[in-house]
This record gives sequence, structure tokens and C-alpha cells, in this order.
Amino acid sequence: MTQYLLKMFNSVKNFVAVIALMLTAIAANAQDPEFTQFYAAPIYTNPALAGTAACDDRQAGGRMVLNYRNQWPSLPGTFRTFAASFDQHVDGMNGGVGLMAMRDVAGDGLLTTTSVSGVYSYMALFGGRKSSKRFALRLAIQAGLMQRAIDFNKLRFSDQILPKKGFVLDTKESFPNNSVSFPNFSAGALIYSGSFYAGVAVHNINEPNQSFFKNTDSGTTLPRRYTVHAGTVIPLKKTKKNQEPEMTISPNILIMTQQKFFQTNIGFYLNKGPFVAGLWFRQTAPNSDALIALVGFRYQQFKFGYSYDITVSSARSAAPGSHEISASVEWCVRSSKRWKRLVCPGF
Repeated sequence: MTQYLLKMFNSVKNFVAVIALMLTAIAANAQDPEFTQFYAAPIYTNPALAGTAACDDRQAGGRMVLNYRNQWPSLPGTFRTFAASFDQHVDGMNGGVGLMAMRDVAGDGLLTTTSVSGVYSYMALFGGRKSSKRFALRLAIQAGLMQRAIDFNKLRFSDQILPKKGFVLDTKESFPNNSVSFPNFSAGALIYSGSFYAGVAVHNINEPNQSFFKNTDSGTTLPRRYTVHAGTVIPLKKTKKNQEPEMTISPNILIMTQQKFFQTNIGFYLNKGPFVAGLWFRQTAPNSDALIALVGFRYQQFKFGYSYDITVSSARSAAPGSHEISASVEWCVRSSKRWKRLVCPGF
């Protein structure tokens, strides 16, 4: 009898937790997945960042990036997000190209979101002939396909309960298709030099319908997500001309809104040799959300970062924090004479 009660308690606890998470998602107005290390998820943050990877001599390059986020792992039915992207500057296309794949898993696989997209960013150069006096403007368009799926077998209903045995019966509930697919479009703009950048992006421009029941009621569309971000790199130690500074500090800010959801990330990361450390604060209106700490390193063309979100809101007792990891590899591209000394941001 004790084992039966314990089993029933665990089933009810997990069910309530999943429902709570789903209600949280609904209250967030279908908020897109997000990364704390937004600068380490360039295409996801702003498609105009495609093709902006910089080599040591500030020449154009390419990169591959992997991102993983585990949000609130202390709760059952946590949120996990995976992303992989590739982008590179292409002389013949007057800009950059990129590819991105993402998968978001919520509720132990109850709800999954998968997307694949391609990006093209057009670049125009301004300023003097020297790279130190140049700045660039990039305009980008992103097009992709998104799929959302729900595993109805992981839901529990009252007609499945058999007294003294729990959820053992088959439900008589009828379900729609367990997945829905739709095209999705985004755009972005970026202005930058070798030490400063600022950009804007609009995601979900077409506001696709994501209803499993194919209805058009309020809340069935994926709302547009607007992002404004900026950052700069400030040398802390003077170096010889055309030589990389030994130590820099990079203040960054990101402001994002999606329907009624509004968020601000502000902070900085500090570079000294191969090591990186950072500290951010995230405000999710109207409440303070998290304090974010980052450690990382860079070895030649490889980068790695780990960050931990320390929850400071009233939810900290149940969800004290979240983990995130990023890893990337970069390479140089030979630029033609037309793009010689091509300006690239140093973030």
C-alpha cells in the first residue's frame, strides 16, 4: 500500500510539474528559446552577424558554433536547447552566408521544437582605406522551416486512472496531429567597426500559425521577437600598433521583446590572454531574473565558454539556476584585393 501511494504521489507530482511548466510557457506568450551567451550564438541573436567572424589580423573568416542550454535542471520536465550554426564571409556574394539548426525540448520530450534555416547578409564598407578607420553595414534575411511536436502519450487524463493501480487504462480522448510545420522568416541589420557593434533583428516576421488544432484563435501564432543589441571592446593595456591588446573589457547590452515579454541583459566580459570571465544581470520586466557568471578560454581558433544563471527572482527556491555551454572554431578566409583589410568586429 505504501509503495502504491508513493507511486501515485510521484505520478501526480510529475504531472503537476509538467502542467506548471506548460502554463509558464503560455504566460510567457509563446516566448522563443533564448541563450544567456547571446554573443556566442551569433546567427540566433541576429542574422546580420553571419560572416562577421574575425581572424587575428582582422581579416574575414568563418566559424562553426555549438550551443547547449539546460534551464532549471532541478525541476522535473526541464527545458533544454541545442543549436549548431555555420557562417562565413564570401567575397563573390558581397557578404556572408550561414546555416543554423536548433532543437528545443520541454517537459522531458513532451514538447519539442526543431528548426533549420539559411542566412544571407549583404555587406557595405564605409570610411577610409585603413581598416582602423573603416566601419561596415550588414543587412540580412533568414528563411527556414520550423516544426513543433507534442508527445500525447506522455500526457495523463482522469479516465486513465484505475483505483489502487493508478494510470493504467487507455484514454478515450481524441488527439489532433502530433506535429505542425511552417516556414519562418527573420531579418537583421548590423553596423560595426573593429571595436564596436550595434544591431537590430526581427524574428518570426510572418508570425506563423503553430496550432496543433489548425485554428486561428488568439495565441495560436508565434509572435514577432524584436532584439536590439550593442557592445564594444576596450583595450586595458596599451600595445604596439597593429598588435592585439593583452587585456580587454567588453561591455554588452541586449534588449528583447516578444509580445508582452520584455527582457534586458546588461554586463561585460573580460579577456586576458586566453582566458575570459564575465558577469551579467538579466531583468525580465517587471521582475529581476538572474545574475549570470561566465568563465571561458580561447586557444588559437578554438573558443569555449560556460555560464551559470543564478536565479534572483522569487522562483529561486525551486529553480536556483541554469547551465549553458558554448564552443566554436574559427578560420580565416583569403580576401580579394577589393575586400583587402576587411573590417571585422573583435567580439
